[in-house]
Amino acid sequence: MTADPLLEILYQDADLVAINKPHGLLVHKTSIAADTNQFAVQILRDQLGKKVHPVHRLDRKTGGILLFALSEELNSLMQQQFAEGLVKKKYHAIVRGFTEDSMEIDYPLKRDDGVVQEAFTALKTLRKTEVPLQIGKHPTSRFSLVELTPSTGRMHQLRKHMAHIFHPIIADRPHGCNKQNKYFKEQLDMDTMLLHAIELEFNHPVTQKPIHIEADYQPEFKRMLKTLDFTVFTSEL
Repeated sequence: MTADPLLEILYQDADLVAINKPHGLLVHKTSIAADTNQFAVQILRDQLGKKVHPVHRLDRKTGGILLFALSEELNSLMQQQFAEGLVKKKYHAIVRGFTEDSMEIDYPLKRDDGVVQEAFTALKTLRKTEVPLQIGKHPTSRFSLVELTPSTGRMHQLRKHMAHIFHPIIADRPHGCNKQNKYFKEQLDMDTMLLHAIELEFNHPVTQKPIHIEADYQPEFKRMLKTLDFTVFTSEL
């Protein structure tokens, strides 16, 4: 039996710890994912030798910053900050087509139980690229690297919002473009959803000091930036 891989720790103090979650890693055990026995909660617990509490959600397919509390009390305090919109989150995504330089997506989303909730995302385009990949009828394909700042935290909000404006995130299922996803999987050997939680900002619930955490892209995200010729370097962002 092989040991679980160590998780990259981005920030740690006596109360909180943040990791750079790999794409495809579940946060915690769930009945709907019988295909894996690796979970961020258990790996980090074993790595630190102490109990950890995830204070927010991050999709299995999404990489990047995942924050944990090291006590029940801090977990409650941080969850309250998230619930009150006091935590600023930024994501990067590679999406289909050329997006607007900047725009606001104000589009309510329906929960599984039918309840409709307000949902708001600010979009900023960082880079655009056109490469000689014939995915449809055109000999080239266009993609954008975007920065997404959600001010609400709805389930799959960014994925649904990007699909809503017809710029789906590459390798997103079921919200993305099947034709694009199939091409990336079969021709580029890429099955990772290209969404990355890159920044997190909040005031520490104990010290009240501002905390700013950043996470470098995961390897597959970097490979796609190079493959799609974005000519972008993380240090510039």
